[in-house]
Amino acid sequence: MQLPPRSLIVVVALTAAASWAWRGHVAAGDADRLARQVQPGDIRMISSETCGWCMAAQRWMTQEGIAFDECFIERNAQCLADYQALGGMGTPTLVVRGRTVLGFDRARILDILEQAEPSRQR
Repeated sequence: MQLPPRSLIVVVALTAAASWAWRGHVAAGDADRLARQVQPGDIRMISSETCGWCMAAQRWMTQEGIAFDECFIERNAQCLADYQALGGMGTPTLVVRGRTVLGFDRARILDILEQAEPSRQR
């Protein structure tokens, strides 16, 4: 059975809306879990001034009240050296309790925070 074009458009629109709603629900759950797990100093984000993903991650974590430190490879020589020492594969590069996460992967960050003891270095 083939759907008429208008019906197909409605199905696609409803599917897209459901997908966006689910992503919003998951993101809210991630934010709550991250906020409960993270301690100041647990997350360091190495960013680039021209990185849209970095800006989105920074905006989301700030909006959700998730503690993190951020440095920019263009502004800070130590940040650039750390980025290069980690392999310099792209930004954002997050260091979560000493473990490297390339890109803003909330699930991976949560996994590290839930498995690792909070850092004792403050």
